[in-house]
Amino acid sequence: MGGMIPLSDASRQTRAVPFVTVAIIFLNFAAFGLELAGGEAFVKQWSMIPADIAQGHHWITIITAMFLHAGWLHIIGNMLFLWAFGPAVEDSMGPLRYMSFYLACGIAAFLAQIAMGPHSTVPNVGASGAIAGVMGAFLITYPSDRIKTLLFFGIIVRIRFIPAALLIGLWFLIQLFSQRGVVANADTGGVAYAAHVGGFIFGLVFARAFEHNRDTSGQEA
Repeated sequence: MGGMIPLSDASRQTRAVPFVTVAIIFLNFAAFGLELAGGEAFVKQWSMIPADIAQGHHWITIITAMFLHAGWLHIIGNMLFLWAFGPAVEDSMGPLRYMSFYLACGIAAFLAQIAMGPHSTVPNVGASGAIAGVMGAFLITYPSDRIKTLLFFGIIVRIRFIPAALLIGLWFLIQLFSQRGVVANADTGGVAYAAHVGGFIFGLVFARAFEHNRDTSGQEA
């Protein structure tokens, strides 16, 4: 079984420490600690349930569910993707704009999932939709950057530098055409593909509106 994990942007160094990206990662792990302590009851209380939102209840869970995860692999995978793409996007937007953008992407992702299944009672959790939006912004802002990527197939592991347009484009096509349609929940993990696609498209469309100090020249890291 093979796969790929983006590790970092190899084409540039950010001009400032990505405080917001680091803070988001910290908040996700802190929330995961609360999940482990609170168990199923905590997840049910703070996860996003489409049927509840469609009926006008528990709107706050559209925000809180962004910081919950279904397991260790879920949160570690999401945070690796965020660390690979988040710092450069934060650098182009500035901290406050970037934080607003991240939350907006997460909201758009969950709204897309609600639209696909407004009667679903399955709890939805995960930062994947918000991170998909960050990836969309990265694709618009730095399409030619090379991403340091961990490739693995069985026991064979390699580090390769892949153009962002190719890596993110392939990732999006997988989300778009996947037939699995798995909803993120505390039992199965993952995020609904509708949420991935919704967050990504929002990031792609609105990235320019949030940019503040874009620098596409970069510096080889």
